[in-house]
Amino acid sequence: MLSSARDTAIDADVVIVGAGLAGLSAAHRLTAAGVTVAVLEAAPHVGGRMATDRADGFRLDRTAQLLNTSFPELLRTPGLDALVLKPFTPGVLVHADGRNQRTAEPRTAKRAFTTARALATAARASRAGGLDQARLGTALGRLAALPAHRVLARPDRPTAETLAGRGLPARTVEVFLRPLLASLLCDPDLTTSSRCADLVLRGYARGRLCLPAGGADTVPALLADLLPPGTVRTGVHAKAACTTSVTTAEHGVLRCRSVVVATGARAAAELIPGLRLPGFHPVTVLHHTADEPPLREASLIIAAGRHGPVAHTMVASEVDPSRAPAGRPLITSTVLGAAAGLPLAELDRAARAQLARVYGAPAAGWRLLAAHHDPEAVPAMPAPHDGRRPVRLLSGLYVCGDHRDTSTVQGALFSGRRAALAVLRDLGIRAPQDAEELQAA
Repeated sequence: MLSSARDTAIDADVVIVGAGLAGLSAAHRLTAAGVTVAVLEAAPHVGGRMATDRADGFRLDRTAQLLNTSFPELLRTPGLDALVLKPFTPGVLVHADGRNQRTAEPRTAKRAFTTARALATAARASRAGGLDQARLGTALGRLAALPAHRVLARPDRPTAETLAGRGLPARTVEVFLRPLLASLLCDPDLTTSSRCADLVLRGYARGRLCLPAGGADTVPALLADLLPPGTVRTGVHAKAACTTSVTTAEHGVLRCRSVVVATGARAAAELIPGLRLPGFHPVTVLHHTADEPPLREASLIIAAGRHGPVAHTMVASEVDPSRAPAGRPLITSTVLGAAAGLPLAELDRAARAQLARVYGAPAAGWRLLAAHHDPEAVPAMPAPHDGRRPVRLLSGLYVCGDHRDTSTVQGALFSGRRAALAVLRDLGIRAPQDAEELQAA
């Protein structure tokens, strides 16, 4: 439930600064344990980077991050029971050599070998394809079956340095594995920790890529709406935070028993001096519409090679029809790395030329609905990366967000749960069931 800064004064056991996924996840865990909570959000809306703009009947996400049905926190987080996920057509289309090639997508380790055969065939690995298929099937099957803690125990190196050592055909790596990981990690150079990359690839092998019905902002909106009335206060700017108070521009000093800083990485570093600021991966999301859909299926298209700025693209209205007016397609494309910072006119021209090849349809007449550039869209996770950085800084002061775990929706939600559990421990409130879940996650 939302309130504005003009409403009555705030009185709570715990003040959470930031109403993104991490802060809202923590708020649900704390309120369920009987702790009174106030969530302060500087923006006029909840969600942080999980935001969706409305324009001419279109719903335009600002984020490029995809959800996966294998994300455990989508099932564990209170309030997300009503979340509707719109899955892509199983597998992805890989655009290489001037054509789109279908790959399958496993949902269980049992299906990984079947998928591997499809991938190796699509990549035209070699005439001795049986051995190549077996190697790829074995790699995917083992990764899908591994518990997360086993993945996190592996040696950690930059992902780009590990691809050649997976025993896979070079073409399979270059045409499928490298561009897929670049898109899922929002990291075109694959400097990301190999552990984090393996967790993401493991999730891909175990689940289905999907979009939240109605737009990215439906996820935080569901979480906020199911909190007690008055819990979330928008338009409140935090200026300083310590173990027993938060200083705000609107209400002065708000005293409490504990403070959780659940903002983005930069804002957290400004509120907590000495907190390390990570690097970031820039992202630009382009939204176009056309007279006719360039593709009448709910597929994610991965652009292999470096033949344009777009890393992946989709006809989002085919995946989730609620994102566009009836009869109007919504084509959403994601640009990563240095290309994301190009001037918009130059970027749009280059993207249209590439998208015309990808979709096999003229794109010059498409209308650009919106372009959202975020230079700090995804916190970088270079190797070695601690996938569970401390959320408890002091007794009474905690920090959470995707910059404390993995730079994914799963990481943000899980980080909020970890922070809430740390608060409860320090307050002397037992949450045994949550502790068991946390240990097994």
